[in-house]
Amino acid sequence: MSRRVPAPVDVPWGLRVDVGHPAQVVRHVLLGADAATARGLVRTLGEPTTCVKAFLPQGDMEPWFTSAWEPVDPCFLMAVDLRPAPVRAPDGYTVTVECAGGLASVRVLGADGEPAAAGQAGLTGGACVFDQIVTEPAHQRLGLGTLVMGTLTEAAVERGAATGVLGATVQGRALYEALGWKVLSPLNGFVRKPDAA
Repeated sequence: MSRRVPAPVDVPWGLRVDVGHPAQVVRHVLLGADAATARGLVRTLGEPTTCVKAFLPQGDMEPWFTSAWEPVDPCFLMAVDLRPAPVRAPDGYTVTVECAGGLASVRVLGADGEPAAAGQAGLTGGACVFDQIVTEPAHQRLGLGTLVMGTLTEAAVERGAATGVLGATVQGRALYEALGWKVLSPLNGFVRKPDAA
């Protein structure tokens, strides 16, 4: 929903998502697959920039892959019961919210109109996925990440969402934990190198 890609397809090992991006053409998400199934899948994947992700520590996954694969940055699956809280933009910043087609988008602009922070959430009924939360380097440490998350939460709750889910980077995890989000599991992956034959 958030990335405007086709819906995931159920496959024996979990889900297949056709991402269609040059850096990641296809993503396979392992849901409860055992090591033998995972190794079997990896042996069949020859297309460069194919990604395999699982809710496991990176070290548990590493033996499944050859040198044609490299790890992606570690992440964490996080969730929260959504509760709106008042948020206000710092002086000199403006916030815009757009909601259309199952997507809520928030943009924060600085005093001279330059992009300062942004984020979006894919809305799917009772749950939503927070995605692409970014604060530009020149605007960090001003509370703009909290502003984006609070504004997205309000938009999601107004549209019936009760649970928020996201994949957090190591850096983003601290912000989300400060906002009450809980880590459910590690979320790690490997991508086939672009030049892998």
